[in-house]
Amino acid sequence: MDLELDAELDRDAVLAAYDDEMRRNAPADGPGVRVEQVGGVVRQSGVAADWPGWTGVLWSDLDEETADGAIAEQIAYFAARGLEFEWKLYAHDRPGDLASRLLAAGFTQGEDETLMVAESSALRTDVELPRGVRLREAADAAGVRLMADVHAAAFDADDPGFRARLEAQFADNPGALAAVVAMADDEPVCAARLELPPGASFAGLWGGGTVPEWRGRGLYRALVAYRAGVAVRRGYRYLQVDASSDSRPILRRLGFTALTTTTPYTYRPGAGPLG
Repeated sequence: MDLELDAELDRDAVLAAYDDEMRRNAPADGPGVRVEQVGGVVRQSGVAADWPGWTGVLWSDLDEETADGAIAEQIAYFAARGLEFEWKLYAHDRPGDLASRLLAAGFTQGEDETLMVAESSALRTDVELPRGVRLREAADAAGVRLMADVHAAAFDADDPGFRARLEAQFADNPGALAAVVAMADDEPVCAARLELPPGASFAGLWGGGTVPEWRGRGLYRALVAYRAGVAVRRGYRYLQVDASSDSRPILRRLGFTALTTTTPYTYRPGAGPLG
């Protein structure tokens, strides 16, 4: 995929900072989370068997001689725990044929997303809402329930783990997460969250979803602006987002720059030739 870049943003420097802070030295993103470097791989997993969060490989530093061994090691580690996991592959990761090696080992390729970044202070932070819509912070159980309702309607997927994960994050470290729901009267119609890793330069935009009948009315843009304001007030230099093909044009118009692409490769125990 050809990426159009903002000439004012030093892409290589920002990407190097992102790799260092958010991948190589990634903070745990919830309670009961273990992030560890094993050889040339950084992986995340839950300590508890029923942990509902993300599990997989965040970063790797491999070459043609070490890649297959590292892949087999991670398959064995997660399979021994009966866990499905994701290898989050970035376009600049090495070796160049790592994607083919993952497929050969039994991984399933997901849809590409684009890692996009913007200077928080350069974005508009005033929120423009359609008539009759107001924003509600989601920092309690009722707010999390509203977010889960929007998530189910927007993505046509009822995921109990999503609600459990948000509840656990708020309970463990409420200052590391900001969430907001757009309400049309008493109906939740759009929701999104902002992850604020302690000590990092990057705040993450996640979960931006709008129910079908409210799309195209500027709610997604409004929630980006709201979260940008939070990031600025909290001292985060950058906003980063894994953008889908639908949100990428909107984010580009708002001032985000594409750094690279990322693709999920998922392994299910017993599904591959090494399972």
